Amino acid sequence: MMAVASDLHDPCRIVDDTSFRRESGHGSFFGRRKGHKLRSHQSDLIAHLLPRLSFDPAKIEPSNLTALFGGQVDEIRIEIGFGGGEHLIAEALAFPHTGFIGCEPYVNGMAKILAQIEARDIRNIRLFAGDASELLAWLPESSLSRIDLIHPDPWPKRRHWKRRFVQNATIAAIARVLRPGGEFRFVSDIADYCAWTLAHLARSPDFVWLAERAADWRNPWPGYTMTRYGRKATREGRRATYLRFRRTD
Repeated sequence: MMAVASDLHDPCRIVDDTSFRRESGHGSFFGRRKGHKLRSHQSDLIAHLLPRLSFDPAKIEPSNLTALFGGQVDEIRIEIGFGGGEHLIAEALAFPHTGFIGCEPYVNGMAKILAQIEARDIRNIRLFAGDASELLAWLPESSLSRIDLIHPDPWPKRRHWKRRFVQNATIAAIARVLRPGGEFRFVSDIADYCAWTLAHLARSPDFVWLAERAADWRNPWPGYTMTRYGRKATREGRRATYLRFRRTD
């Protein structure tokens, strides 16, 4: 593991884990299930298109993930909490031979991405409207090439830190399902959550932080698609941090 930046004003600096609350739980994906009322077409998409693209892990054998995509993909990636779907849609269009599983329990987010999938006739996205920890537990070992976690809920209050998705248990689950050389990518405009994530990944023997210079975490990686939330954060003066971790062999 490379040394972590020591600049006290750097948003990516490692914070001693003793400053964090003791973890509990298994890193469930906590989030709102429903927001504003859906429009008529959005409701129709939820009722008719979502069942064709979603799956129930309890009813499917995970041994052959490519079967979810009709066997037409070379590798599988997942995005946890895709929000409005801007990043996931762009990735699916850019990599048509990669299968993408988007995990999002928020109904309005599902409606938004379904509208984009329908409009662009995208064939390489499948959707999971449930707990991301359940999805990780179901996935076969070394079955994914990449996992993206972009602008997750930071749960800023100390008593809620146990609800953050990045926990020791979920990092172990991510390591299990990523193939050697695969990547876990994390984006946040919340300095504390960035430090939290670096602290937890630094403790894991399964990951190496890929940053070699400050620009590697201060700037998006090549081809990154800014989300609507990311643009809002920039307008409000919050600077995002972009972290990439490689699964060791």
